[in-house]
Amino acid sequence: MVIEPEPEQRTFTEIARRQQIVGAAIDTIAEVGYAQASLARIAERIGISKGVISYHFTGKDDLIKQVVVDVVEAGRNYILPRVSAEITGPSTLRAYIVSNLAFMRDHRNYMVAVVEILRSGAFKTDGGRRLDGREVDVATRLLQEQLARFQAGGEFRDDFDPSALAVAIRAAIDVVPHRLVLDPDFDIDRYAGEIANVFDRATRREDTP
Repeated sequence: MVIEPEPEQRTFTEIARRQQIVGAAIDTIAEVGYAQASLARIAERIGISKGVISYHFTGKDDLIKQVVVDVVEAGRNYILPRVSAEITGPSTLRAYIVSNLAFMRDHRNYMVAVVEILRSGAFKTDGGRRLDGREVDVATRLLQEQLARFQAGGEFRDDFDPSALAVAIRAAIDVVPHRLVLDPDFDIDRYAGEIANVFDRATRREDTP
């Protein structure tokens, strides 16, 4: 059994190597699919031995867990500053939609890899449960709360259901990774503009010019 040091105990070199391995795993899964992305194939991609991966990760499941964690963290770091920079409800909603989709555009392999991982049923929560549609959708809940806050503040029209609209917005965003798997040339920028306009009209007050 490989005993991994706690994150705070890892050296800069160890952290860099782990990041390199995670990046190779993402690119390999995106290229050949989850089932074909063996540790040996991932190691070959960056010119290291399989044993080097085994030093840093206890196995493929451990590596895949880190892939998902890193993708989620990268998305958060990309999106939050762009959304937080906005002040009004309409501009915040547009930034939310556009930045989510821009992250997917700029990190296509991340998206394809996550789709492959989720399709395989390989990724498990810390409790050992496989991720599926019954998992709590934190992103939708947080979006719902934000929509309700701007609605209560009078920046959005007051006759829509924040819960229903949050589900619709997340659905419009979350379908894109699957589309990227089917259509690598999918025009995300055009799609983002259209979707942002749709939900701007869906939330806009009638007295807004």
